[in-house]
Amino acid sequence: MKAKELMDKDFVYLNADDSVIDASKAMEDVRRFTCPVVNDKKQLIGWITAFDITKGLREGKEKISEVMSSCEEVASVHEDDPARKAVILTANNKFVTVPVVNDDNQVIGMVRACDIVELLSNLYDIKVVKLYKAMQNQLNGVTWEELMAASALVSKKTTGKKISPEEYEANIMDSTFGEAIWATGGLEKFFAGLISVGEMVIARRVGRAKK
Repeated sequence: MKAKELMDKDFVYLNADDSVIDASKAMEDVRRFTCPVVNDKKQLIGWITAFDITKGLREGKEKISEVMSSCEEVASVHEDDPARKAVILTANNKFVTVPVVNDDNQVIGMVRACDIVELLSNLYDIKVVKLYKAMQNQLNGVTWEELMAASALVSKKTTGKKISPEEYEANIMDSTFGEAIWATGGLEKFFAGLISVGEMVIARRVGRAKK
């Protein structure tokens, strides 16, 4: 899944020259706590939060440009980035929303924490093996045996307990996504583990190719 498949296309944006008061009203109308700031080409130039608005009103600031975070401070994802990148960004930084941009840095959507929660709730009962099968498809040419061998090595490195590829395969056949998240200590650690498995597979292949 790509970020553009997870994003919400119904979002509000502000301009740097908008007044803090008008921004407050706009965000209140759509019940949003965060909002991208864009230029006349809808390119991302900053970020504003309800906290920034409140602080700006208290300090007598007039323009959004006076209270917004700069573009360099904003974490965003490209529309073709894997959705997991937005998920990890949200989890690691406790973001409410993450802006999604295209090749021209135009904001085309928002990945919201509530959308991620809804997606995960739908995936909760899916067998973990399906996620590994999907990863195998992404790693062109990698066999299932290679994937399980790498998974067993990553598991040993993480837990300190030796496990065979066959035992690992049996575990994921019986486990659901929800159970895996609980067992690994959270969503972030689960996806970090999957990424480590992919890296391990590639590293082992490169190592064999050099021999």
